[in-house]
Amino acid sequence: MSDLNELETSLLASVQDAADDAALEAVRVSALGKKGTISGRMKDLGKMGPEDRKSAGQALNALKDKVASAIQARQQDLREAELENRLATEFVDVTLPAAPEAAGSVHPVSQVWEEVVQIFGDLGFAVAEGPHIETDWYNFGALNIPDEHPARQEHDTFYLNPGEDGSRMVLRTHTSPVQIRSMEAMEPPIRIIAPGRTFRSDWDKTHTPMFHQIEGLVIDEHTHMGHLKWCLEEFCKAFFEVETVEMRFRASHFPFTEPSMEVDIRYHEEDGKLTFGIGENWMEILGSGMVHPNVIRAGGLDPDKYQGFAFGMGLDRIATLKYGIPDLRGYFDGDLRWLKHYGFRALQVPTLAGGLS
Repeated sequence: MSDLNELETSLLASVQDAADDAALEAVRVSALGKKGTISGRMKDLGKMGPEDRKSAGQALNALKDKVASAIQARQQDLREAELENRLATEFVDVTLPAAPEAAGSVHPVSQVWEEVVQIFGDLGFAVAEGPHIETDWYNFGALNIPDEHPARQEHDTFYLNPGEDGSRMVLRTHTSPVQIRSMEAMEPPIRIIAPGRTFRSDWDKTHTPMFHQIEGLVIDEHTHMGHLKWCLEEFCKAFFEVETVEMRFRASHFPFTEPSMEVDIRYHEEDGKLTFGIGENWMEILGSGMVHPNVIRAGGLDPDKYQGFAFGMGLDRIATLKYGIPDLRGYFDGDLRWLKHYGFRALQVPTLAGGLS
């Protein structure tokens, strides 16, 4: 037993000498680990006779408990010492002035972008993206836009310099090319929205050379115009935060949809403030329709098997309508006074449960 007394003295001394958690863990492993000193003695018990095994086992268990308790006590001492050291060296100067409030604001377009994503995400749509610089095929040809269409003219479209083969890339004039890219990359059913920047050669109170659009696309085997109408009605109710809306679908023409419809929403204006869903006036807010078979075919799908609907609207425009911003050009002037007036607090994150605006 004298050797156990010596082992106990040695192990307890090592525990007390441990200067930090790492050193204490090393002592624990060397004593109580699988290959530790006490564990090794425990393995030797099988070689002893019954009486010797009983007395030696009791002594080893007592030693094991004593070392474990000492390690736990030393661990607590180290933590208290660390806390005392931090309290002595770390402090807060309460005489310092408080940090100023964050002065930045979220741009209205960014806010509306997030609002729209929240709404359509709740309706089961995924967000898709595409490049800002497109080929003639993706921007025009695949969307059933003929060669003589006015949108192809330079007074409406920004073209890049011709390549070696004479072809010219364009700054995309709409987010509709994402329709084609999504059909090429995905298997139906497809339900995507494509918010993003677009570019056209125009600049006045209601048009800007760079603006934001959102495109929606649904492709499957059974989608029909009733689904389109319901989807747009639910969007308008959520976006304008009203319980009911009255919408009007007018026949129109877009090369990439057939039939095509422009969508108006009823509104009331009083003292310069617009209230949507009621009133005697109508305002156009977006274009829509059933995807043209030629577009489905250009996306690599069979128009005899699949059909779907598409819609598009300007994010800048619907932000103007919802938040009463009179001139689109203010979005891009970089005037901080304008942003302070129309901007949103950085932590004002739109959610359907907590409120969009």
